[in-house]
Amino acid sequence: MSLSYYQASVPVLAHGLRQLSHLLDKGKAHVSSHGRDPATLIDARLADDMYPLSAQVQRACDTAKLTVQRLSGVDAPRMEDNERTFAELHQRIDATLAYLESVPAEAFATEREIVLKFGQFQARFDNGGYLTEFALPNFFFHITTAYAILRHQGVSIGKLDYLGRIGQVSAAPGA
Repeated sequence: MSLSYYQASVPVLAHGLRQLSHLLDKGKAHVSSHGRDPATLIDARLADDMYPLSAQVQRACDTAKLTVQRLSGVDAPRMEDNERTFAELHQRIDATLAYLESVPAEAFATEREIVLKFGQFQARFDNGGYLTEFALPNFFFHITTAYAILRHQGVSIGKLDYLGRIGQVSAAPGA
């Protein structure tokens, strides 16, 4: 059995975003229980030249929605990068999930040439190459970095918080 581009992208991206939301819940509970200002966690970064937690969430959402847009041809909503609270970051994740879930599996049937250009980076991909060589690795980079920021700031999270519900046998939506 082979996976469609829809099955290899939308359920994976949606699961990652739901786990990111769970990680943010843990972060919010951590600052609340320790009497810390939530902004210190939202602005935290692993290194001075890396994005803060807020931007990691924004980039994960952008990567998810642009992946689906590029693979399906269905325009993604534009989002401002102005989230400053846990509630606003959750709203962005929810809006991204709503978009992902609105795109029908049939929209992924067309093979496309995907051309990326930003800064010095330029690349051409077919759907499969784009998904496996760029989109999913980039998405998980931002999720993992958000996880690492939270861990580095003392939030009590572990691998299962990152992975979520695993080992469940179920059909992917739209399968």
